[in-house]
Amino acid sequence: MTTTYAAVDDFGADEPHARFHDLVAAEWIKLRSLRSTWIAYGSTALAVIAFNAGTAYDTYNYWPERSAADRADFVRAGIPLQEAFTANAVMVMMLALGAIGAVAILGEYSTGTIRTTFAAVPARRSVMAAKTVVVTAVSTVFGAIVAGASFGLTQAILDGRDAGLSIGYPGALRVVAASALLAPVCALAGMAIGSVIRHTSATMVASVVAILVLPMVFTDGRHWSAVAGHATLYQAWSRLVEVGSPRTDFPWTTGGAWTVYAVWALTTAVLAVTSAQRRDQ
Repeated sequence: MTTTYAAVDDFGADEPHARFHDLVAAEWIKLRSLRSTWIAYGSTALAVIAFNAGTAYDTYNYWPERSAADRADFVRAGIPLQEAFTANAVMVMMLALGAIGAVAILGEYSTGTIRTTFAAVPARRSVMAAKTVVVTAVSTVFGAIVAGASFGLTQAILDGRDAGLSIGYPGALRVVAASALLAPVCALAGMAIGSVIRHTSATMVASVVAILVLPMVFTDGRHWSAVAGHATLYQAWSRLVEVGSPRTDFPWTTGGAWTVYAVWALTTAVLAVTSAQRRDQ
């Protein structure tokens, strides 16, 4: 009786390559199976909404002390839109989403499971692209929920003093959209930095510097500094949520601010996808 064995080189030759939607599904399972992911998103959402609602409630509480002229100017100047998503809240969201995006990649590198992933799917760019898609999608939904909830809650509080605005008010939809889309862009930035540095502490420091410190360093005092500042995410958000004409020696348009969003998103996504191909684990 003769036994025939298959050649070693032919083992698994007919096994199909992983399809991109399968990779996306795998990355989604990784993300949602971690309890820390939802704790991070949930605590960030509560903190951001609480900051915004607290500011609106403070206005509500002290509204009777305002004069009639101050009350009229408050609404006329569009200040309710500024309280729909405050600067303090956006700083918290930017830092948190940057960290969440970084952890999405650093978690696998720190535990070494990224080696298993790349062994199972040698197409590293496809793996990183799938991870980028999942992080972007989840962060976009997160941003939309938080921005929408913040706007609805703050305006409901202010409406108790007849100072709330509707989403149809000029500039209101832009405030919500700019605040919502800031979440995925910051997550992509954190992910890109993490995929390049691959060390947790250094990545967190670099994320804080890129997302929060640089916008504070560049001022409108000189042209070069103003232009550099305009290229940062925080200043782009500030321009988009600004009511009326900008009060600066070097003004810029909302179109320019949206362009900054797009450039950051595209650049960081490309960096996150390609960095794994250029370096070993």
